[in-house]
Amino acid sequence: MKKYIILTAIFATSFTITKAQSQEDWARFGKYEQANKTAPKGRVVFMGNSITEGWNRTHPEFFEKNNYICRGIGGQTSMQMLVRFRRDVIDLKPKVVVILAGTNDVAQNAGYIAPENTLGNIISMAELAKANGIKVVLSSILPAYEFRWRKIADVAAKIISLNKMIKEYADQNKIPYVDYHTALKDERNGLPEKYAKDGVHPLSEGYDVMEGMLQPLLVKSLR
Repeated sequence: MKKYIILTAIFATSFTITKAQSQEDWARFGKYEQANKTAPKGRVVFMGNSITEGWNRTHPEFFEKNNYICRGIGGQTSMQMLVRFRRDVIDLKPKVVVILAGTNDVAQNAGYIAPENTLGNIISMAELAKANGIKVVLSSILPAYEFRWRKIADVAAKIISLNKMIKEYADQNKIPYVDYHTALKDERNGLPEKYAKDGVHPLSEGYDVMEGMLQPLLVKSLR
């Protein structure tokens, strides 16, 4: 319960900051500005939202022992990630980038965005990475049945549809795709309580599953 309260507070704070800074630093370049100056090069960068940011906070040892770099920012959409992709990924010169985006697009955190435009932002990040010699791993959006911070209709179905589009692009371009959705979903195509108390942000047990799926791909990619 303590971990759940902490993660919920992290998400709420991150989303509030994103809104407050929408005029002066919409993409949150300042979040990792200092950390980027001393970040280790040559490994893996995780680009994402609060799910990625919470991953590092919940399982810091996973990042530390593997020399992985977390660049997740709570509340962010694929548009914001794309804007800061050069600063927070390319400039760090990693061998691999893991992209996990789309939850907050479906939640309309920055207003409505068509699924094909979310996909386009993800594709642009992948293309930028490949153009700079960085291998790409694409992630499915985690399952969710509803968002407690915003009423959106048919959340589960929208996530499934967008995941299908991401997977099709990954398959067509021979990019590794990690299907967290299938591994974590419940009978409603949501994220069950054993993995996420709020139905969106994973607990330690959820990240255990994700790491078990992702780590073999990263080991292979880093060879």
